[in-house]
Amino acid sequence: MIADKDRIFLNLYGRHDWRLDGAKQRGAWNATKDMIDAGRDWIIQQVKDSGLRGRGGAGFPTGLKWSFMPKEVKDRPHYLVVNADESEPGTCKDRDMMRHDPHLLIEGCLIASFAMQAHTAYIYIRGEYVLERERLEAAIKEAYEAKLIGKNNIHGWDFDLYVHHGAGAYICGEETALLESLEGKKGQPRLKPPFPANAGLYGCPTTVNNVESIAVVPTILRRGAQWFAGFGRPNNTGTKVFCVSGHVNKPCNIEDAMSIPLKYLLEEHCGGVRGGWSNLKAVIPGGSSVRMITQEMAEDALMDFDSLSALKSGLGTAGVIVMDKSTDLIKAIARLAYFYKHESCGQCTPCREGTGWMWRVLERMAVGQAEHREIDLLLEVAGQVEGHTICALGDAAAWPVQGLIWRFRGEIEERIDRYRLGKPHVLGAAIAAE
Repeated sequence: MIADKDRIFLNLYGRHDWRLDGAKQRGAWNATKDMIDAGRDWIIQQVKDSGLRGRGGAGFPTGLKWSFMPKEVKDRPHYLVVNADESEPGTCKDRDMMRHDPHLLIEGCLIASFAMQAHTAYIYIRGEYVLERERLEAAIKEAYEAKLIGKNNIHGWDFDLYVHHGAGAYICGEETALLESLEGKKGQPRLKPPFPANAGLYGCPTTVNNVESIAVVPTILRRGAQWFAGFGRPNNTGTKVFCVSGHVNKPCNIEDAMSIPLKYLLEEHCGGVRGGWSNLKAVIPGGSSVRMITQEMAEDALMDFDSLSALKSGLGTAGVIVMDKSTDLIKAIARLAYFYKHESCGQCTPCREGTGWMWRVLERMAVGQAEHREIDLLLEVAGQVEGHTICALGDAAAWPVQGLIWRFRGEIEERIDRYRLGKPHVLGAAIAAE
């Protein structure tokens, strides 16, 4: 567990003043001009040396992503776009950052924009985040009035920051769909290449980063890349905000070091699994779009990209969803399948047709009204959806289904057998029995 002095988000729970004065007392906007005076190459190298990987799910190295932007601004302006469209079920970290520590994000936007030679940045925020948008806009107004951003600001880099809210579409969390929506078009992913660093917002060089990825940068630069790199394992460094929900005694958002054991996270920060560790059935460790892991896997799993990838799951957004033995896993995954069916933009045939088909099969399996051969057929279809779409929503829809079949196939088979014996499963019966 990291010490309080090593936490970046010192107001994650909103116990202190979120406004400019409070943010400055916690260290925000301190030595910002010195960072900018050190030059863009120094900033990018520091972010690379820190080992920071994108906190929005994909885990791509942030400094490397910044370096893809053209070195010189020619006939097209550069843009930074912050992805605050936090719509992944089980994930609620960016919300608290924007609500309680908005100035960290604003300062990060200025520094990142300078590093990529952008004079304008946009924060694209989820439409349902009303209070968060109001806080952000109030904080941005404070920053303008204090000449921290804007034209002729005290940092010497002209910079404008705008907040744009979406309309609640999950697909707009995909970076190119977000850019389409920001341009006023239908939120559908673009074919790549060209990549946003070459042709992004309005056809101009653009970098899209998650809220947490940008908000941690000022503290990394203030305290040094080696400080941040000192947490976690190689290639999985830094601090991370974990969102834990489901069957734990104290659901919470908590900032701790990368690579902490999953069991430690649940036992120490969340008061343990409801009914004790032996009552744990499964965990979705990275938001709803990654494959669930079993209790046995959770014993030794580390909360980082490589450890969970080795378990054929993923850290994703670090949205940990805990399910105890009262959970109907088939029904739970059927509910997630419905979410992805509903949120598919319909552009790609495998996703448009496959998500609905998988949901309908899972709904039948949830009561046992299926054939054993359909389990393999469902797994095959999930494999055909995975990797065959323009964006990763197809993967996000397929992976929970694969996790269910790989790890809990026996439950599906047992339910089908019971249905054949005239004992159909009554949804909710397991919970009612508790």
